[in-house]
Amino acid sequence: MKICIYGSASENIADVYKSRVYELAKKMAERGHSLVYGGGGHGVMGASARGTKAGNGDVLGFIPRFFQTGEIEEIYDECTSLIYTKTMHDRKELMEENSEAFIIAPGGIGTYDELFSVLTNKQLGRHVCPIILFNIDGFYDKLDEFLKIAIQKNFIRENVAKLYKIMDDIDEILDYIENNKEEKLADLKDG
Repeated sequence: MKICIYGSASENIADVYKSRVYELAKKMAERGHSLVYGGGGHGVMGASARGTKAGNGDVLGFIPRFFQTGEIEEIYDECTSLIYTKTMHDRKELMEENSEAFIIAPGGIGTYDELFSVLTNKQLGRHVCPIILFNIDGFYDKLDEFLKIAIQKNFIRENVAKLYKIMDDIDEILDYIENNKEEKLADLKDG
């Protein structure tokens, strides 16, 4: 199964985030899955690629060509396959198209963009892939709280809460993905 991991490219984050994502990616690869990700070599992104490699899994990276200067983000040079895109939008689109599940690790603005893109596309019925927020050290607690407030105030449909899971146990995350490869859209709709 091709599992996309989104997350921070920053090295200026606590080691716990990088080590937990490394552990997740290694175990994911050991269970026969491959990684789809943004092609970066640092932060959570780099940890996901190194973990997948350590577990003998394939790493499929997508990265905009303008990143080749190295000024924005270091490219991970041991990808099984690295595809250069023209834009950030193309990168995001290709990552979505080539994935069967999404794990959103802690990250910044780019990660939130990716999260809301896959969440919106799932709500619109464009895919039925599992979406997991990897809640390392309670990172996504406040985002979940915010989404629930938006649901209560009728800005977001109630069924959106069914479109994603917030989890922090690695084995539970992988078990959930493996057992819910294609969530039934009928189960996710209101009423």
